[in-house]
Amino acid sequence: MNLNQLKKLMERKKTSHKGENGYALIVGGSEEYVTAPALAGIAALRAGCDSVTIAAPEKVAWTINSISLDLITHKVKGSGLNIKNAKELAKYSDRFNAVLLGNGLTRASDKFAQTFLKKTQGLKVVDADALKSSSFKDFRNSLITPHEKELEIMLINGGKDFLIPKIKAANAKEKAEILQGNLRYFLQNNNVLLLKGATDIIISRNKVAFNRTGNQGMTKAGTGDILAGIAVGFLAKTQDLFKSAIAASFINGHIGDLLLKKKKGYSFIASDILEDMEKLESKFKSLSKPEKKKKTKKTESKDVPKKKKSTVKKKTSSKNKK
Repeated sequence: MNLNQLKKLMERKKTSHKGENGYALIVGGSEEYVTAPALAGIAALRAGCDSVTIAAPEKVAWTINSISLDLITHKVKGSGLNIKNAKELAKYSDRFNAVLLGNGLTRASDKFAQTFLKKTQGLKVVDADALKSSSFKDFRNSLITPHEKELEIMLINGGKDFLIPKIKAANAKEKAEILQGNLRYFLQNNNVLLLKGATDIIISRNKVAFNRTGNQGMTKAGTGDILAGIAVGFLAKTQDLFKSAIAASFINGHIGDLLLKKKKGYSFIASDILEDMEKLESKFKSLSKPEKKKKTKKTESKDVPKKKKSTVKKKTSSKNKK
């Protein structure tokens, strides 16, 4: 993916109305990780969906309301998400175009995450601790975003731990081939894997993509939440799991690279990525500026001689009349 392709993905129709670009739901949050779903939610809005609602334990939800004026919250009673409210939230998720599960959850919500995944049929992004109690057979219509340790846990959960040594010894292309060949059931259920790393690997049933934007500063807390948020923002709008994965991976890393240059080091933090996302549109506009300048120069060079000729003729004709 490049900036021109990203521009097309983020464009809106002139006749666009509220809701046409997608409603996203983010389910997560805990007393330990209050701001993770907020980072994801703002990232989803920056990616272009029209509205983001965060379903979280009530105290977490109230805190998120105080952090951002742009995020809607659905307040769930209790201090954490548990199996009792999984069915209720699964029904609630039907109102949305795409769902993100996992950001800010802890392992105390494992049963909640398992039940929610079983009950939710729509398009979703699954991240963080929601992955750690799952195996690849548990997903359908999902984009999952593990890093390598989370991938290992999922392989162990699914009885595929024999793949771990092979993956560790492989380069990016070999990893993609191993995973695509051994996760056929997962991929055939309309799922996409986005494996985060030095090179992000995006795998669907019949496609593989690699993204090399990003740097060592992207290991900081919160950057994964932003990646997942960007992905669900695109998914709510496009309904395309594979394109959403590629776009999220590219943007997150690309802005990280820009921040590395801007800060002249690794002092940037996750929230800096959110701030710089708003500059993408101005960057898109600059892509077409060189072409416009060239056309203007050509037009001017052709018009100037014509104007001079017409002026000379007018002077001559006025003299003749005298």
